[in-house]
Amino acid sequence: MADPSSYRPRPGEIPTDPGVYRFRDEHGRVIYVGKAKNLRQRLANYFQPLASLHPRTQQMVTTAASVQWTVVRTEVEALALEYSWIKEFDPRFNVKYRDDKSYPYLAVTLGEAVPRAQVLRGAKRPGTRYFGPFGHAWAIRETLDLLLRVFPVRTCSAGVYRRAEQTGRPCLLGYIDKCSAPCVGRISQADHHALAEDLCAFMAGDAARFLGPLTAQMREASADLEFERAARLRDDIVALEKVVERNAVVLDDGTDADIFALAGDELEAAVQVFHVRGGRIRGQRGWVVEKVEEITDAGLVAQLLVQVYGEAAESDDRDARREGVPREVLVPFLPDDVDGLTAWLTGVRGSRVEIRVPQRGTKATLAETVHKNAEHALALHRTRRTGDLTTRSQALREIQDALELDSAPLRIECFDISTTQGTHQVASMVVFEDGLARKSEYRTFAIKGPDGDGVPDDTAAMHEAITRRFRRYLADRANAGEPELATGALDEDDALPAEERKRFAYPPNLVVVDGGQPQVAAARRALDELGVTDVALCGLAKRLEEVWLPDDDYPVIMERTSEGLYLLQRVRDEAHRFAIAAHRKRRGRAMTSSVLDGVPGVGPARAKKLLTHFGSVKRLRAASVEEIATVPGMGPQTAAAVVAALASPGATPERNAPTS
Repeated sequence: MADPSSYRPRPGEIPTDPGVYRFRDEHGRVIYVGKAKNLRQRLANYFQPLASLHPRTQQMVTTAASVQWTVVRTEVEALALEYSWIKEFDPRFNVKYRDDKSYPYLAVTLGEAVPRAQVLRGAKRPGTRYFGPFGHAWAIRETLDLLLRVFPVRTCSAGVYRRAEQTGRPCLLGYIDKCSAPCVGRISQADHHALAEDLCAFMAGDAARFLGPLTAQMREASADLEFERAARLRDDIVALEKVVERNAVVLDDGTDADIFALAGDELEAAVQVFHVRGGRIRGQRGWVVEKVEEITDAGLVAQLLVQVYGEAAESDDRDARREGVPREVLVPFLPDDVDGLTAWLTGVRGSRVEIRVPQRGTKATLAETVHKNAEHALALHRTRRTGDLTTRSQALREIQDALELDSAPLRIECFDISTTQGTHQVASMVVFEDGLARKSEYRTFAIKGPDGDGVPDDTAAMHEAITRRFRRYLADRANAGEPELATGALDEDDALPAEERKRFAYPPNLVVVDGGQPQVAAARRALDELGVTDVALCGLAKRLEEVWLPDDDYPVIMERTSEGLYLLQRVRDEAHRFAIAAHRKRRGRAMTSSVLDGVPGVGPARAKKLLTHFGSVKRLRAASVEEIATVPGMGPQTAAAVVAALASPGATPERNAPTS
C-alpha cells in the first residue's frame, strides 16, 4: 500500500490548463484516467488526508504509485483523449458500462461490392450500416424476411456467394425471389448496391418514400386489369406496413432522440436508453455499472455519454456518425460540463445536438417509461447477483488472511497442464481481476521442452510455463523502462496510447497452480531462477481441495463453505477448462495434418490445390514431376520436392488427412 504523499507532485508543477491525467500502480499499469478543466485544482482533491476521501478513492490513491498528465487546448479535446485512454488501458478504477447482454443489430455491409444484410452482434465494423439494437435475433430475422419481398438484397455468406458464381446457379433464396441473385448476373452490382441503399433508407425511417409509389403502382395495375401484379404489389405493401407497425409511434414524425434513464444506489446503477428515429422506437439497450469510483449522478451521465457515443466518434463514415448521434439527447440529469459535451457531440454528428432534461409532454412521459425499464433491469441484476460485490470482496480478504498476504490478491493468475500420454502438451494461464474472469488476457503455452519434443511430466511442463510467462514479464518490464512511473507531465511519445506496456509487463498478486506440492515446487523453482520475489504462490490440489504453499510440509485447510475457497476453485476450474480446450484444438490440428505438411515450398494453399487437382494422396503419389508442375502455382522445383517427399519411406498419409 503506497503513501500518496510519496508521489504527490508539487502544486507549482501542475498546470492550470485543461487536460487528462493518469494514475499508475507500482508496475506502471494505468489504474485510473480522468479529465479536468483545471488540472491543478482537480489533482489537489486526490491528495487530501485519507480520512476525508471516499473509501473507493482511498483505495485508488493508495494503490497508485505515480500520476501523470497531458495538457490539451480545450475541454472537447480532453473528452476525446479521456475516452481514447479508457478504451486503450481499461483502468480498473474507472466506471465501466457493460451491456447486460450482447444486442443483435440488422447490419447492411454497404462497404462491400455486393452488400449483404445479416444479423450481427459485438463490435461495429467500418463500412457497415447498423439498425437496432433489437431485443431478440428472431425479431430481426422476421423483419428482414418481410423486407426481402421488396428489397431482395443478398443475405448469403461469402462462401455460398462464391459457390453460386462458380456453378452459375443461385441459392434457394434466388429461386423463390427473396434474393435478386447478383451472383449469377440477374442484377448488376451497381443496381444491387442501390437496392441495399433503399433498404437502409427504409430502415432509417423513410417509409413514405416507398409506400406511396407502391400504392400508386398497385392501383395502376388494377386499373389495367393486371390483377396478379396488383396482388403482388399489395402483398409488398402489407409486408412493409407490418415492419412499420412493429415500431410504435411515440413522438412526432421526424423526432430523432436517445432517451436515457438511470436507477441505482451508491454501489451500482442500471442505465437504459430508447433509440427513437423518425418518431419511432428503433431499439433499446441497457447497461449495469459498478461504481468503482466516487461519482455523482451528473458525472455518471457525463461518462455514459462519452462511452456510448465514443464509438461513433471514431467512425470515418459520415452517415454512421449521423445515425449514431441523434439531434436530441434526453438525460435524467444534466451532465457535468454540458457545454463541452454538446460541442463534442455536435462535432461528431456534423450538425447541432442538444442535451437536455425533458420536463413535460410526450418526451417526459416516454422518459418515465425508460426509467421503469431501468428500475426493472436493476432489480433483475440484483436478483441474479445478490451480494456479488460483497461476496467477491470477502473472498479476496479470506484468501489474503489464509495465505498471509500483505494485500488482497486483486490479480490472480492460474496455470494448468493438459496432455494425452505426454503428447500435445499445453499449459493454460487464466486471469481473474477483482474476483472476475478477464478473458481477454487468457494465454496458452505449447510446451516444447529443451529439445522441442515436450517434457516428461506435468511438473516439468509447469516449470516451463511459469518460466516463459515471467521471462516475458521481466523482458517487457525492462523494455518499457522505469521513466513511465515518474510523476509529472507526459512526454509527447508517452502520451500515445499505443506506447502502453505490453500485458505481460506487470505481475499478478498471486499465482495459483493446479496441483499439490510437486507442482508448487516446480513453480517456485522457476520463479527463483528468474529472481522474481514479489509474487505470492500457492497450489490447489483437487482431491481434498488443500491449498499448498512453497516449502510447507502441511497444506492450508480453508473452510469448505468459505468464499475464498470457492473463488480459488472457480479460478482452478477455469484454468482446467481452458487448458483442455487448447489441448483438444492442438490435438485436432495434428490429427488432420496432411502428408504434404512440411514439404518445402508447399503451404496450406498449395496443398489444397494439389489435393483438389488430383483428388487424393494416392493419385498425387502416382503423378510425375511434370504433371504436378502443371498445377497452378507449382513450379518444377517445388514439384520435385513433393515427389521426393511422397517417395520417402515414412510418407504415408494420415488416417484423417484431407483429400480435398
